[in-house]
Parts: sequence; C-alpha cells; structure tokens
Amino acid sequence: MIKIKMNVQTMYKGELLRAGKIYEINEKTAEKWIISNIASRVETEPENKKDNQ
Repeated sequence: MIKIKMNVQTMYKGELLRAGKIYEINEKTAEKWIISNIASRVETEPENKKDNQ
C-alpha cells in the first residue's frame, strides 16, 4: 500500500475519492493512476525521525 494524492475525482470500489485528498491504495493500482496522471505519489517522511534537543 502506498499513499497517493488524487488529481481528479473518481469512484473506486464503491468509494468516492476526491481530488486533492490523500488516500492509501494498493501499489499496482496506484502505479497505473500515477502513469495516467489521475494521481500523484505522496512522499512520506520516516516515522522514526526525531529532534535531538
């Protein structure tokens, strides 16, 4: 599963995915949508990143 940001609104498996929102979706579908410019990949920061103060 990877996070994507929708560029357009679409229905997927009975769920409305809105443009501009971020969703987690299976990798195979996400790659197709990224290539088709339906969505773009969301870069995530590592969760273990900590401030040393």
